[in-house]
Parts: sequence; C-alpha cells; structure tokens
Amino acid sequence: MLFLDCIFFIYTRFEKENINTLEMDSELLITMMGAFAQAESESMSANVTWGKRQAMREGRAVIQYKHLYAYERGEDGRPKVIPEQAAVVRQIFDSFLAGHSIRMIKAELERQGIPASKGGTAWSDGSIRNILKNEKYCGDVLMQKTYTQDCISKKHIRNRGDLPMYLVRDHHEGIVSRDKFNAVQAEFARRNAGRAPSRKAAPTGRACYSAKYALTERLVCGECGTLYRRCVWTKRGQKRAVWRCASRIDYGKRYCHSSPTLDEGALQEAILAAINSVMSRKEVLLRQIEDTLWTEVAPASGLSVSVGDIDRRIEELDREFQTLFKTAQSEGGYMRYASEFKRITDDIAKLKAQKSDLLERQDSCSAAGQRIQGAMDILRDGSGTLTEWDESLIRQLVDTVKVVSAERIVVYLRGGMEVEQMIGEGR
Repeated sequence: MLFLDCIFFIYTRFEKENINTLEMDSELLITMMGAFAQAESESMSANVTWGKRQAMREGRAVIQYKHLYAYERGEDGRPKVIPEQAAVVRQIFDSFLAGHSIRMIKAELERQGIPASKGGTAWSDGSIRNILKNEKYCGDVLMQKTYTQDCISKKHIRNRGDLPMYLVRDHHEGIVSRDKFNAVQAEFARRNAGRAPSRKAAPTGRACYSAKYALTERLVCGECGTLYRRCVWTKRGQKRAVWRCASRIDYGKRYCHSSPTLDEGALQEAILAAINSVMSRKEVLLRQIEDTLWTEVAPASGLSVSVGDIDRRIEELDREFQTLFKTAQSEGGYMRYASEFKRITDDIAKLKAQKSDLLERQDSCSAAGQRIQGAMDILRDGSGTLTEWDESLIRQLVDTVKVVSAERIVVYLRGGMEVEQMIGEGR
C-alpha cells in the first residue's frame, strides 16, 4: 500500500488591490495596507474626538436618556422631568441627608414597591449612589467624566484630571436644589472621612459609616478621643446593649485606662434630657444657630468678586486672544506676539483657578448652611419635649456627645450650644 503526503496551499486573492498571498511581496503589502488603514482609523477617531470636545467647550451636552432616571427627552431636545420618578429622586436625597445609608434607602424603596431605574422593583446600591452623585438632578451637566483610551481597544477610562471637564450650569430643570445636591456631596465626604480597612486601622475607632445607630459616630471618649462602639452583652439568656470605648475594646488599657462602659438605655435618656433642657429655651437656641449660620455663609457673601465678574473677564481675554491671533496670522509672525499670547493665557488660567476656588467656597458654605438650616427647622417645628429616641432626629440635632465619666456626659448640639448632663437624672 502506498501512502502519499499531500500538502495543500490555500491562498487569498484581493481583486481590487490585485494582491495574491502566494507571491513573495504580498505579505509586506498587506502589512503596509493594514498600517495605513489603522492610521486612517486613528485620524478619523481624532477628528471625531476633536469635534465632540469642541462641542463640550461650547456647552453643547449629549444626554444618555436610556440610563438617566426621572428624565426624558423633551420637545426642545432638553431633559424633561418625569414627575412620578422625580418624587422618588427627592425621597432618596432627603433620606440620605437624614442619615440613612444607601442600603437602608434601597430597602425602603423596595418595601414601597417603587419601580427601579432598570425595571422591576429590585434596586441596586450602585443605581442609588449614581442618583445621589449625578449633577444632572440639580440642573447641571458635567461633560467628559470618562474618555476613550484609543480607537482600537475602545476602553473607557474615568477622567481623574487627565483631561479637562466642562460644567454647564442650569442646563435644564433640576429636580433638587443645588444646595441640597452640594449637601449630599459633603455628606458623602464626611462619611468617607473615617473609612479605614479595618476597625483597628481606623484612628477614630470607626471603619466605615454606620447609619443604624446615630451614636456610632457621635459618642466620643473624653479620655482618648476615640469613638464608642455598641456592644450586646448576654448574661443568663438576657441581652443588654452597652457602649464602650473602641480603643479600650481593641487594645485594653494600653491607650485608654479608665473609660466607662455605659448602659444604652440610661445614656439615651440622658441625651434626651439634655435636648429637652434646650427645647425649653428654643428661642435662645434658634438665635444662636442663626448666628452660626451667618458666620458660615459670610465668607462667600463678603467676597469682592463674583463668578459672573470672572466669566465676563475671561470672555474679554478670549476676544483679545482671537483678535491678536488674527493680527499675527495676517502679518505672518506669531513669535512677535509671543509675550502677549503668554500674558493672556496666564491671566485666563489664574481667573479659572480663582473661579474654581470661589465655587468650592460657595458650595462648602451652602452645604454647611443646609445642615444647620435643617436643624433649625426641626427645632422650630418640633414639640416642647422629646419622649422617644429617634435615630434620625438625633443625627439632625446632636453633633457630638463626650463621655466625661460614668455619671456625666457633655452633649454638643448643632449650632454650637453644649449641655452638661448627669446620667441617671432623667429616670
């Protein structure tokens, strides 16, 4: 029997380019043509990218309505509010400012059977967080938050200062006020400030924000300054909730020698008694909080220049730049005006930095004012005494509680007032 080894050659012939892969020079030609095609794709991508960024500079925003909850495209092409979903957005913002965690908000929305942004009634933590962080809900649009790495991989990268972002204020009707949106961002920053990989790695004794108990981030040890932690003791089948210094729990008496363990019931009664003692002097407290509010807002209102003044000056410098550019172009000598170009660009950069600092100060002041105003509203509309412990209400009224001893605490209320209270007197 005879066996023959057969070798088959498969080739490709490109009729338009007249290339045959069996020919020696064809591989080089294909490589070159591939390189030319890639270069052409990159050139087209660069042109498209330039056009999109030019549109951003001119304030023309492209809205992705498919992923935008509570808005739809209006007849004028701008976002139009969906009333039913807008009420849900306001509820989410209010709940977050009231101290609720994202998981608590998720559970409440699902309990109420509210349809989620992607359909169904199952909300995700990410969708709620995106709503709280999306500037579109206060009427603004921030563009170029992400960008495409290249036209080949098409990988989207979050813009962390690699490229400029473009903010268009009052682009459309907002669902929440800008003050409330800024207050939420400030609350995010406050909750993340004490975040650490573990409780032992957290210098304050708190690894992350806890919304279940208001005292988790407010009860401070008067000896070492560490936050107290809630513990549940079980003895003979009976459970008892107490609060202990986190440093004392983690390290024993190494850093904190004599911090007391406080019974939760007696501690809550003492804090309520301290608040009620102030409620009887409500008008005095309201005046003090209003003074604090004016102190917080005064630095922004007392500035000698406004955002509008800066914008108008930038527009003037931009027109001056364009005029100088045309002059240099007609005379064919850009280098003759190099110093003038540099002066204008430097002035514009300084003005933009000044504007950014001004907006940051205004946002910070408005966020502080929002929190203080919330406490004022609660005090003004509340009854004369508090009889039941309410975690949300305590968050709004109490700033810090310092444990001085097993018998004495100091309650610091929002607005600057402090009340010294004995534990056990409220019983």
